[in-house]
Amino acid sequence: VQLQACGGGLVQAGGSLRLSCAASGRTFSRYPMGWFRQAVGMEREFVAAIMASGGGTVTTDSVKGRFTISRDNDKSTVYLQMNSLKPEDTAVYYCAASSQGWGRLGRYEYWGQGTQVTVSS
Repeated sequence: VQLQACGGGLVQAGGSLRLSCAASGRTFSRYPMGWFRQAVGMEREFVAAIMASGGGTVTTDSVKGRFTISRDNDKSTVYLQMNSLKPEDTAVYYCAASSQGWGRLGRYEYWGQGTQVTVSS
């Protein structure tokens, strides 16, 4: 499966962005999906994940209550709605598809190219 992420940009603290990740190739609805991020000088970290059916989601504690992951299997797209953004959310955000398992421990084998999110204070 090929993944294409978009929707990043520059936003002031407190603002919102919605990231999208469009999939092509193999059947999107079979794959649990996740969002990860990597800030400059930091390791890539898990942000959120959603089951293949969309029936379950999980978010990391630092974004809980602010970020929401969702998916539209008819459009082969996964979203990350980000509200109340903070400067520490600044990072490159990646979407990924898991070939086994889901959530933080899924086996994410397919990755999008990343989209930059910059939050100014």
